[in-house]
Amino acid sequence: MNDRNYYIKLFENYPDVVNLKQLREMLGGIGEGTALKLMQENRVEHFKLRNVYYIPKDSVIDYLLGYHYRRYKKI
Repeated sequence: MNDRNYYIKLFENYPDVVNLKQLREMLGGIGEGTALKLMQENRVEHFKLRNVYYIPKDSVIDYLLGYHYRRYKKI
């Protein structure tokens, strides 16, 4: 099973578009400030309507498979 399929299976119970709380859970319980920073730096694609963040599940998986997360994970 390749990495993308692993994450697809791992997150199958999450909706296709997640909120900030769900993003934090998916990334291992990171803090709200860290999650917001990832979005501000455009490391996780998202969109905001009024004061609510919406994050496509595929964007979370892309982040987990990307260079920034691999580098962060090693530290």
